[in-house]
Amino acid sequence: SGTGRFIADSWYSDEPLPEAYTHPLAAKVREAGGVGGKDPKAIDDYVSAIDIRGAVRDVAEGAKSFGGLRGAYLEGLALCCDVMWDLAMEVHGKGDPVSHDRCQFAMTGEPPEPSDPSSKKERVAELLAMAGYSGNLLAAVDAWRADRMVPRKAIKALGDAFIAQFDALTERNVMPHLPEHLTGVPRANVEFLPIENAWFSGSMNYIGRARNTDGSPMYESTYELNASLQISIPEFQQLVSHEVVPGHVTTFAFLQKLFVAGRLGFEGTVLTMNTRMAVLAEGIANNAILMAYGVNDARELPDRDVELGVQLALLQDDAKNQSSWLTWKEKLPKEEVAKVLRNEFLCSEERADKLSGAWGRHPLLGRMYLPAYRYGTMAVARLREKHSPEAILPALFGCNGLVDMTTVERAIE
Repeated sequence: SGTGRFIADSWYSDEPLPEAYTHPLAAKVREAGGVGGKDPKAIDDYVSAIDIRGAVRDVAEGAKSFGGLRGAYLEGLALCCDVMWDLAMEVHGKGDPVSHDRCQFAMTGEPPEPSDPSSKKERVAELLAMAGYSGNLLAAVDAWRADRMVPRKAIKALGDAFIAQFDALTERNVMPHLPEHLTGVPRANVEFLPIENAWFSGSMNYIGRARNTDGSPMYESTYELNASLQISIPEFQQLVSHEVVPGHVTTFAFLQKLFVAGRLGFEGTVLTMNTRMAVLAEGIANNAILMAYGVNDARELPDRDVELGVQLALLQDDAKNQSSWLTWKEKLPKEEVAKVLRNEFLCSEERADKLSGAWGRHPLLGRMYLPAYRYGTMAVARLREKHSPEAILPALFGCNGLVDMTTVERAIE
């Protein structure tokens, strides 16, 4: 992509990277800034030398020969990669516009829809009143946040404390429902890296390349956090559970362990964004704080401040979906989208600006990824309500085979 810090996939198989990454023309593409960069000839030369679309079609054909869960997973992966390729060619000026509907169907198997924040806003108003904040709802949220704002210099210390808390809760309420062979896997080997002037809120990069002296994985990751992020301590708690434990870092560590044990195929080591598996991963991560506490509903959390942080985080994910809808379906300008996200979804000014701009108007993230959070969250919540922890948690974490948002229920035993 040429964006430098936006590392959107993993590769921890110890297999050498393919020519698509290592070819000298690939380096020129990265130097030029990707398809949105200043050297279109670098893209043309690369496309002439590397048959990316042919590779995607090979994956789709291979999926047919596998069949079953693995075949369905690979079929969905190829479908999403095909859409990503067409989006890249659209940006490059060599392809037709890709519809919002096509992007969403590839990701979720369903058409897009707008968000309705009303029920969450009602609960936020109730929680704010309990905490002594009344009057205009947005002003009350801003005041509540201001009173609980994470100090920039304390991010690492707070992160370490909350990681320890959620790792202990995961040991108590998640691990008893998972196979014994996952016991002992480091669930939260992460390094927080504050990034100045980042256009994203944060980027969890599961690396998985480091090895112990005996050759076993160290399950390491980094979390690049926007140093100017405006976030309250309760919202930061939800963020830690989402990004680290039992969310993304834990999910990918378990998958790496399953790959090392020979229980997952090679595709389990390449977990990229903008796919149906990524939708499932976001759904797991947004339900992670509930899993950690062993509950199914935010109202069952033991602390109302924590619940309010969760409700605001979920409203932000509704806002991500709404940004995609308003930007690509209704074609509204950034300024109007930002106002909606701020006033109707109670986002901070910083989040409303990023979600309506750098995120929302990005051809790939805005059309494919932003709705994934809301859809995945709702789908995983329904599955957790429908099935016992003993049935659903192993399926979610890949113990019954690598799955995505459209195949996970088939893996429940």
